[in-house]
Amino acid sequence: MMRSLFSGVSGLKTHQTRMDVIGNNIANVNTTAYKSSSMVFSDLISQTTQKASGPNATTGTGGTNARQIGLGVKGGAINTNISTQGAAQSTGNPFDIMISGSSFFVVSNGSENFFTRDGSFYVDGAGNLCMTSNGFNVMGWQVDEETMSIKQDTVSALRIMSAANMTYPPEATSKAYVSGIIDKNNKDVTSSAGKAINLNFYDALGYSYTAKLVIKQSSNTNEYSVELSKLLDSTGTEIDISGVTFGSATSQKINNTVTLDTTAYQWAGNVLQTLSGTQVCNLADLFAAGATMDNPVLKTDDEAAMAALGELAKAYGYEGSTEEFLNLTVTLTNDPTGGATFTSGTYTVQQLLHNQAKGLQPSFSTPAAAIQEKITNFGLDCFDTTGRNFEGATLVYNDGNLTGEKGHFVGINGISTVTGVTLGLSALGGNFSDIVIDFATSSMYDNNGTCTVAATAGDTDGLGMGRKLGDMSGVSIQTNGMIYASYDNGMTRLLGQIAVAEFPNVSGLEKAGDNLYSATLNSGAFDGIGVDITANGGKMSTGQLEMSNVDLSAEFTEMITTQRGFQANSRIITVSDTLLEELTNLKR
Repeated sequence: MMRSLFSGVSGLKTHQTRMDVIGNNIANVNTTAYKSSSMVFSDLISQTTQKASGPNATTGTGGTNARQIGLGVKGGAINTNISTQGAAQSTGNPFDIMISGSSFFVVSNGSENFFTRDGSFYVDGAGNLCMTSNGFNVMGWQVDEETMSIKQDTVSALRIMSAANMTYPPEATSKAYVSGIIDKNNKDVTSSAGKAINLNFYDALGYSYTAKLVIKQSSNTNEYSVELSKLLDSTGTEIDISGVTFGSATSQKINNTVTLDTTAYQWAGNVLQTLSGTQVCNLADLFAAGATMDNPVLKTDDEAAMAALGELAKAYGYEGSTEEFLNLTVTLTNDPTGGATFTSGTYTVQQLLHNQAKGLQPSFSTPAAAIQEKITNFGLDCFDTTGRNFEGATLVYNDGNLTGEKGHFVGINGISTVTGVTLGLSALGGNFSDIVIDFATSSMYDNNGTCTVAATAGDTDGLGMGRKLGDMSGVSIQTNGMIYASYDNGMTRLLGQIAVAEFPNVSGLEKAGDNLYSATLNSGAFDGIGVDITANGGKMSTGQLEMSNVDLSAEFTEMITTQRGFQANSRIITVSDTLLEELTNLKR
């Protein structure tokens, strides 16, 4: 009778504990990554009133079972349903991460590592990735500064938004390429001004500039000159390019006739004037003191003289720049019938203008009353040029007379192995770097008179394109836990990788509150390094959180059965008390 009373008490206590477990499950139904628990009952030791006996062959009696009376119930174990995945809930927060698989995030309070399935993270004021609920640091692997790859050693706090990570350093442009079609029928290409293309590039500090290149057709329709015309900063201010080299100085054949507009202009000795007698340009006023035939220095600081020189070029109908007009070349040959002897050779228009102004023969020293009329006398209506000097390169394309596919790029300056021209910006000093511009991807085809050539920073693989200083514009976390930052200059950077912990017996982990677990002897120890989540088929999903795995319908069912068990054990105590009362009354 006393045994039944104590059995009932043990039943009450055990069912109360089970109700505590159920109540805790229901309370945490909306707790992120909460793992439900369940209680297992086990019976207490039984009192044996008669031991079991075996069969007796002598007497012919059979064996008897032991007579045992149980002494109640106890809690055998409280198991955590830790291996069951909770449902996914979308949050849209890139720092909310859900683990698929049996792994755990590793977090630290600064002195001790804990483990959690709660992937609700945020970035604190120091740039560390932390748990939202308690501020513990999320642990992972850092980036090796030499290889820029993940170094899987002892885990440490992931400081993803440090001051160093908030920007991406600029880089000077070192490579570029020109692609597209050059159409020989394009009016820009055939004009004296040429087809202009822009190359946008960066210096080492990330400042942007624009180099303006000009492509012009030569007398050979499969050859084109390419030159640097201007260099502008980001505000449009022109930069002095006198020290900048582009390719090399060469003679580009253009073989055109430069003709004086005799309907509006005439020569009077060394003076170009209008038909009404208004002076346009006096050759004697153009050249600096000490100028020589081989070094005909102009008065470049004399605005009036330079303006007059520009009008002279226009009078001859030259559409290009004044500088280009001065660099046109004329080939002279010794003609004794002209009454003078001079040195044969090729001379620039600038040299010949000086010759005319000084009354000198191309021999540079022999005075003469008259200059070789047909070619050198600017008092005539026209003269023939045999080329022009320019600094740049000659682009050659296959017009069908060369080896290879028609229209394809052949080479530079007739050399098939050379495809690039160096823009020598380093001469500007400071943070400028030379840029090698590759023309191999350009071509020459009939495109209905339309040119599509364009210059692009970097090579065809995107290397050497340079960049401005980049500000962090976003952070993304990959399925393997790798964290990347993106910047507004188009670059990305690996910031680290979230490591995870795995245990031989996850059920052996001990709850530590705040959605945390601690390793125990039965779970297996954490090695301090962790593993890549993808090693065992797991993954991380951003913008999602794992919800609790509490099944409310199952919990309510368990609650009902627990309630009925509690009621039954209460009735045992009541009946036992009644029996004891009757025994007590027998003494009266």
